[in-house]
Amino acid sequence: MLLEEGKIQSAIIIDNEFHGHLVAEELTPPGRRQQHTFRDFVVDLGVVDAQTREEWLKYGVDFRFQKPSNWLNIFFNFLPWILFIGLWLFILRQMQGGPKGAFSFGKSKAKLISEDKAKITFKDVAGAEEAKQELQEIIEFLKDPRKFQRLGGRIPKGVLLVGPPGTGKTHMARAVAGEADVPFFLMSGSDFVEMFVGVGASRVRDLFEQGKNHAPCIIFIDEIDAVGRHRGAGIGGGHDEREQTLNQLLVEMDGFESKEGLILIAATNRPDVLDPALLRPGRFDRQVVVDRPDVRGREGILKVHTRNTPLSDDVNLQVLARGTPGLAGADLANLVNEAALLASRNNRDRVTMNDFEDAKDKVMMGAERRSLVISDKEKRLTSYHEIGHALVAKLIPESDPLHKVTIIPRGRALGVTHTLPIDERHTYPQSYCEAVLAYALGGRIAEKLVFGEITTGGQQDYRMATNLARQMVCDWGMSPKLGPIAYGQQNDEIFLGREMAQRRDHSDRVAEMIDEEIKNFVLKAESRAEQLLSDNIDKVHILAKALLEFETLDDVQLNQLLEGKTLEKPVEPAKQPEESKEDREDQTSEQHTSEPEKQPSDD
Repeated sequence: MLLEEGKIQSAIIIDNEFHGHLVAEELTPPGRRQQHTFRDFVVDLGVVDAQTREEWLKYGVDFRFQKPSNWLNIFFNFLPWILFIGLWLFILRQMQGGPKGAFSFGKSKAKLISEDKAKITFKDVAGAEEAKQELQEIIEFLKDPRKFQRLGGRIPKGVLLVGPPGTGKTHMARAVAGEADVPFFLMSGSDFVEMFVGVGASRVRDLFEQGKNHAPCIIFIDEIDAVGRHRGAGIGGGHDEREQTLNQLLVEMDGFESKEGLILIAATNRPDVLDPALLRPGRFDRQVVVDRPDVRGREGILKVHTRNTPLSDDVNLQVLARGTPGLAGADLANLVNEAALLASRNNRDRVTMNDFEDAKDKVMMGAERRSLVISDKEKRLTSYHEIGHALVAKLIPESDPLHKVTIIPRGRALGVTHTLPIDERHTYPQSYCEAVLAYALGGRIAEKLVFGEITTGGQQDYRMATNLARQMVCDWGMSPKLGPIAYGQQNDEIFLGREMAQRRDHSDRVAEMIDEEIKNFVLKAESRAEQLLSDNIDKVHILAKALLEFETLDDVQLNQLLEGKTLEKPVEPAKQPEESKEDREDQTSEQHTSEPEKQPSDD
């Protein structure tokens, strides 16, 4: 129709397609949903013969033929192959990639700490001189292996660092690498095991392969008990992913020679659960104990952590070290940090001794909660309760010296009575244990003598006294009736991998005797505390009145009061906001800090 009306101006014929161009815009034929104007159009043709060409010429159409371009067809024909090859190359690259690759879960996750980075040396380690001496041979071997090889000596393949949490086992291992000036591979025991079977063993192989490529070097596995627990524990037998990882670790430790310059150092605070095959000579040849520091060690640790902290002239680190028994290196680092934060909060340029004392109280007794509102009756009851503890501790020579007593709520306790031993305690005499029992029950007796009834505030005291009395009877042989016999045999709990559980190994008659002896120890201590406080009830009232006024008393102030002296101006308590009834009802428990529950050494 358009052709016969002479409306087609020109056309291009491409592969039987008529691409026409009109003289002017035309409206689309009627009957369609939407009508619009157009000027270009495409029509499929059948066979273009001579008659068709003559007809186009007849109506004045300027047409020409154009060969079709085949590149688009070629592209679509090869597109599936291109996508397939690209996907395959991507997968190969991921499999050969770094630790973040999709198929690299069998690669080791060890962090390489190069010797070029900021080094940690033995100058940064304090409080573990014996451990440093044990590790000095490792350093000398890595620096000069021939010194030991010429005499036929063999350096230990593995060193196991054993000690409580926070004593600096990881820090010690990094110091060894820094002293020896060698690369240091750091990996946690839990990094070996994943959800895929065989990944742990693969990572062990890759870790030792990396170590051999960087030899001489140190491989450090932190918390090795996560992968080195005793085999065959629990359900599943030996077909366990963790056990397969341990087997591969044992094989790798047998497979490398010490002359390669590869030293394996591991750390754990649970050596009792490790597999015996891991501890035999030839694997972990040497065990180094990194224990909590003594008073000289604590002083050295404080010096290390205060090197970059401006201190006031009144700071005495030796006195501070004597007042922090039982604290590990991490605790002391936290103490120094808390003191620095307190000084910054008060806009001081230097950290004072008072900042350290406040930080020590916060670390050892808990943070103050001055915003907690306590009624006058509860505050008076708490004051007598704490003075009961404090006065019993003062009157019994075998007890630890009193450090501080306070009725300011700390942590979850309404009041705290804190004692500190003068010297390090490694064993406990029976007289000391009996003194601790009386000290624990002093608060209950003071409540009973003054108010005629007891409260729930001594819940933790009773639990501590009962546990201590049970240890005296069942573990330490302090009962004259039962003698030096240990009751409550320890056995292995299969589901936890040599966790200690108690099972009964005595008759009902002996069980009754044990209960009776525990009761006798506790009641004897209660009678002793009651006798002491009854004979000194006037001192109880004097001290409790002063504690209500001052809120916190130290040992020096208590001695002044007991000598009949008066104290200077009390500290004005901060005004406290209103407290809801629900918050007040939550404060029914109390904590006391002392030494009775820790185990003595087997001397």
